[in-house]
Parts: sequence; C-alpha cells; structure tokens
Amino acid sequence: MAKIAVESRELFNSKIKPYKDLVQKSFDKEKSILDLIVKDTSGIAYKKLLLTEEMMYVTTLQLIINNLSVEILGTKNTDALNEGRKALYKAIIYLEEIVTNQIDVPFSEYEAKVAEISNTPLEKRYFIVRKLGLAIRLILDAYGDNTKWKWSFVELQGRFTTVAKNLVDLKSAIKDYFDPRAPDYDNTVYYIRLIKKLLSESADGYRERYELSTRRIDDMRLAINYLLALRRITMLLNEKDEAEEIKKKALVWKDKMDSDQKKGVSK
Repeated sequence: MAKIAVESRELFNSKIKPYKDLVQKSFDKEKSILDLIVKDTSGIAYKKLLLTEEMMYVTTLQLIINNLSVEILGTKNTDALNEGRKALYKAIIYLEEIVTNQIDVPFSEYEAKVAEISNTPLEKRYFIVRKLGLAIRLILDAYGDNTKWKWSFVELQGRFTTVAKNLVDLKSAIKDYFDPRAPDYDNTVYYIRLIKKLLSESADGYRERYELSTRRIDDMRLAINYLLALRRITMLLNEKDEAEEIKKKALVWKDKMDSDQKKGVSK
C-alpha cells in the first residue's frame, strides 16, 4: 500500500507540473502588467481587465490541479482550492478598482468609471461576468457543502454581483433593452436578467448569513442594499409591480433588523 501511495503521489506531481508552471507564468504576467501600470498610467482600466482575466485563468488551472488530485489520490487538494479562491478575490478586486464596489447608488455616481472601458463591448463584459460566475460556482462545488469557507463565499458572491452590475453602462443598456433592433439587444436582455438574478441571490445570501451565522447587523444592511439595488434596476425597466414588491420586502427586512437591534440580538 505504501508503494502504491508513493507511486500515486509521484504520478500526481508529474501530472500537475505543467499546470503549476502555467500558474507561475500567469503570476509573472500579472507582475509585468502591474509594473507597466506604474510606468504608464494610460489605459489602466483596460490593463486591469487583462489582470482580471489572468486571475480567472489561474483559478481554472487550480481547479484542474484539484481534479487531478481527486482522480489520482482520491482526495481534494485544499491548497489548490485555496489558491483558486484567492485568485478569484484578486479578479474581483481588479474589477472593483475599475468600476467601484458601490451597491445601491445612481448610475451617475460611477458613470465616469464605466466610461473608462467604453471601448470594451458589452458582449465582452457579459462574457467576463459569465466566466467569473462559473469559476466561482466551480470553486464552491469543489469545496463542497461542509467547507469552513461556506459563509465567506456569501461575500465573494456579493462582491461579484456588485461588479457584474457596475460593468454595465446602464444608460446604453436600458435604451437597448427596449429596442429589438439594437445590435446589443440580446446580450443586453440576457445580461440585465443575470444582474437581477444575482442581486436577488446576494440579498438572500446575506440575509441567510445574518440569520444562521453571524447575526451581524452589517450583513442585514448589505442584504437590504442588494434588494434596493435590485429595485433600482426594476424601476429603470419600468417594472412597477416588481419594484413595489421589492420595496415592501426591503421594509420588512429593515423592520426585522431594527427589532433585532432593539432586542440586542444583533452584533
């Protein structure tokens, strides 16, 4: 058995070497881009989009390493998964640096930031968001339901939701959403639907984390903020009935939060 274990470990190490080399190349590329940003401040937002994609690629490589561990050694590789999770955070941070991490604010407050990537087509932004969302889902699935990171993933998902929303030029998107002849019509409709779904899920995620884990008032406030951000989108889409239902839900949640505070059951 010991010999089999040694042989399996040697096979695993040989199989993952090419992927570890690719991970290192990605980090070397990241460093080069960051060094370039220091020397040349033009087009910083576009360079950070490249950094985002590079970090997503690192996560993909770490997922492959974990899959090989499961296949050859019969156990998940937590080191690879942790590195993949860290790369996802870096990807999201780069996006936050481009379009801010503001949740429930008028588009005008971050419009200038979005304008810095005006040459990046909506289709490309939608692709980045879907790819990042998939990477998060794959990491979550690889960790499994009993991971100690379960509740921290609520934050990861929430921050992803925020940048997914903020990457969109809402002025153009709302216009295209109602114009089937617009070149970006299909991508806009699908993207807006995704944003609404993500906002709803993040609101529920923070509410659940508040109720079942932290009892931190900040979590409940974030849950409400994601609801209000969703309401803001529905109002822009003139979905009055849905906007009213979301408003009522947010008020119920706020009453719950205020009541808990008075009872001293929240931190």
